[in-house]
Amino acid sequence: MAGKKGMKHYPVAVKLEAVRLILEEGLTKKEIRERLGLTKGRVRIWVRQYRQEGAAAFAKKRGGPGRRPKRENKDAYIARLEMENELLKKFQAELRREELGRRNIGSSTSTESDIQ
Repeated sequence: MAGKKGMKHYPVAVKLEAVRLILEEGLTKKEIRERLGLTKGRVRIWVRQYRQEGAAAFAKKRGGPGRRPKRENKDAYIARLEMENELLKKFQAELRREELGRRNIGSSTSTESDIQ
């Protein structure tokens, strides 16, 4: 859990409801706090976040990096790595062809009259 010890965390639905009450119904922050049982200062912060980023502001995860994703089984992991390896080989070959084309190396377009 992110935040200070004892800090209350509110669901996204509560945050959106508080913002709706202030923006659409014109209730005061105090009325909203009493109605929804919020701590002082929360409504002001949520309204500011909502105005800056919309509803997406409440969907973001806060805090540290979180948990690592679960490791897939070995066969799936190896298959994924092999696929990535093949993709990288193709990409590298494409880059090499492009670089050689830029330097005009490896092309057999020269004739004997060009050499003399």
